[in-house]
Amino acid sequence: MNRLPQQRALVLLSGGQDSATCLAWALARYGHVETLGFDYGQRHRVELECRQKLIDGIQALPWPGQLGPDHMLTVDVLAQLGGSAMTDDVAIAMQADGLPNTFVPGRNLLFFTLAAALAYRRGLHVLVGGMSQTDYSGYPDCRDDTLKALQVALSLGVDRPLALETPLMWRTKADTWALTQQLGG
Repeated sequence: MNRLPQQRALVLLSGGQDSATCLAWALARYGHVETLGFDYGQRHRVELECRQKLIDGIQALPWPGQLGPDHMLTVDVLAQLGGSAMTDDVAIAMQADGLPNTFVPGRNLLFFTLAAALAYRRGLHVLVGGMSQTDYSGYPDCRDDTLKALQVALSLGVDRPLALETPLMWRTKADTWALTQQLGG
């Protein structure tokens, strides 16, 4: 793995396995790493409850990169839009369009847009997310092409180059677990 110690990164950290792996990946790669979480009214709040324990545990381990501040944003507008098993008390099912009703339209687009604004203010140049096209449940905002297009738009929108890194993009869950083990468990 190429180390880029002069680079500063912001990891979208939900508190789940994929984002935790991305945090370890970023700390092994970049000199300074900050984290950003989102409370969007999601039903699976257990991940948010695990975030601080995860951050505390990561801080206790030796990493090449330095873990900087954690940021949390409330984005309740996604719950206000409704219509998702992620935010509403409805059974998980497939929709007529072939997507699962766990899809929250625009969620990752909004998250990366807010991350770009924070990165601009904090002098961070790399945004890291745990999206995976291999294991993405059909969510359009987890596709590689979507995120490449978003990287261009965000860089233009803040008038500086931003890199969107998705280290899990082409990994299965088993591959992600192997990466986690490689990074130190």
